[in-house]
Amino acid sequence: MNLIDTIRVVEDYPKAGISFKDITTLLQDPQAFRQAIDSLVELAAQYEFDYVLAAEARGFVLGTPIAYLLNKGFVPVRKPGKLPAEVFHYEYELEYGIDALEIHRDAIKPGDKVLIVDDLLATGGTSSAMIKMAEALGAEVAACLYLIELNFLPGRDVLAGYEVHSVVKYED
Repeated sequence: MNLIDTIRVVEDYPKAGISFKDITTLLQDPQAFRQAIDSLVELAAQYEFDYVLAAEARGFVLGTPIAYLLNKGFVPVRKPGKLPAEVFHYEYELEYGIDALEIHRDAIKPGDKVLIVDDLLATGGTSSAMIKMAEALGAEVAACLYLIELNFLPGRDVLAGYEVHSVVKYED
C-alpha cells in the first residue's frame, strides 16, 4: 500500500498558502495505520533507547504504539499547563511566532537515551525544541522518526547531526 494515497491534503489550512497533510484519513484506514506503525517500529528497532519522546497530539498517536511494541517507556511533551508535576519549560521560535513545550523534570534522567517521534517534519522547530529539552535534562537523542517529511522545507537541515528517518516524503 502506498501510504501517501491515504493522507488527505487540505489546501490553505491553517492559513493561505499552506498545503496541510492530514493523517486522520490514514488513521481511519486499519491497514494503512498498521503499515505506518510497522514502518516506524522497524526504523526505531535499529536504535538503542529507553524512551519515546513525542509532542501532543499527533506525536502521541504514533509514539505510544512504538513504545508499547518495543517495550520502551513513553514520555509526553505537552503544551504549557497540561502536566501536573514540576516541568521543564522551553520556548522556541516558529516561522510565525513563539511557541512553548513542557516536559516533567523527572521524566528522563542523565544518561537516558530517547527517540523523538512525530507525525511530520517540516521546519524542524518542534523537534529541535524536544531535542534541546531532552539534552538539557541530560538525555542523549538516539534518532528522530517521522511519518511524513516535507523535503522542500529545511527540517532535516535544522536537525543536522542527528539521525533522521521518515516513512513518507513529499517533494513539493
